Amino acid sequence: MAADKRDYYDILGVSKDADDKAIKSAFRKLAKKYHPDVSKEPDAAEKFKEAQEAYAVLSDPDKRKQYDQFGHAAFDQMNGGAGYDFSGFDFGDIFSEIFGSGFGGFGGFGGGSSRTSSRKRRGADKLMKVNLSFEEAVFGTKKTINVSVSSDCSECDGKGGHGQKKCSTCHGTGVVTSEQRTMFGSFMSRTTCPTCNGEGYSFDRICNKCHGTGKVSKNTDIEVKIPAGVDTGNQLRVPGKGEAGYNGGPNGDLYLEFNVNSHEIFMRDGDDIYLELPITITEAILGCKKDVPTLYGNIKLTIPEGSESGDKHRIKGKGIENPRNGSKGNMYVILRIIVPKKLSREQKKLLEKLSETELESGSDFKKIRDYVKKNS
Repeated sequence: MAADKRDYYDILGVSKDADDKAIKSAFRKLAKKYHPDVSKEPDAAEKFKEAQEAYAVLSDPDKRKQYDQFGHAAFDQMNGGAGYDFSGFDFGDIFSEIFGSGFGGFGGFGGGSSRTSSRKRRGADKLMKVNLSFEEAVFGTKKTINVSVSSDCSECDGKGGHGQKKCSTCHGTGVVTSEQRTMFGSFMSRTTCPTCNGEGYSFDRICNKCHGTGKVSKNTDIEVKIPAGVDTGNQLRVPGKGEAGYNGGPNGDLYLEFNVNSHEIFMRDGDDIYLELPITITEAILGCKKDVPTLYGNIKLTIPEGSESGDKHRIKGKGIENPRNGSKGNMYVILRIIVPKKLSREQKKLLEKLSETELESGSDFKKIRDYVKKNS
């Protein structure tokens, strides 16, 4: 029998020095793929049984040591040549992790123990959108946020009713079992009890305040410190401020997702800030010094003579502080030469006088002149 069996490590797809975490992760993937209740593959049941057997041995330190030393023969002797008998192995915890508390194992393949939803369960996380001004996002702020979350009903202590009694359909287990026969043998498929929805109990009287849910909606104000440098799409986790847990379980978390409003003059790109600075023709030609606003106050920027539209000036460290590492981005000033649409009579005369002088210098003008001459 042992000669026909595949190596347990090969079945799970792990190396022989794999740790417990890797072995459990490998089994989880195979269980999700081949569990006969969810897989449509024709050989899913056999592969699932194979994976269960491999996991039952390799997850037990003593059994794994025996297997590493003697292979399948270590268990053939104990079970009349039939290999390792894992019918008593409890897969309940891992199946609950993978499929939820109401999903059972398989009797023929060593199914898990009965589980009901009366165990402690963590509450659901909650996502909330928060609008921030540009300045609030850049410098950080404190905000009071009104959050609507569920909490345990005070009338029924979060149970959902009064006069609790054991469910007559599932006898308190929270699951119902049905037998399925296949060419590989009989499988015991367990599903959530439809009468009590997996709770394992029912009530003489449903709670009027929460209508049987065990939860009531409650508005509460919380103060949140928002760090400097957050941007649109960033999220902030607020521990324990999500939905209430079940059966005394912990609350979920609240996640705040930010939407940052645009600024009237600044544009943001990551941690960098961009400012488009308008200048006149004469300022571009002759050069000048301009007062330029930054996030941290005004500075004096020197515009060199002969500047053009699109020229970029970097101002180091005047960007936004990164919320993860504390470093600051840069600020970039982009020049934009504004051509006046209306001129006074005096301005026109000055420009006409200027146009009489030779202003066309440089290779760009020469290229066009030469091309025009060539094609005349």
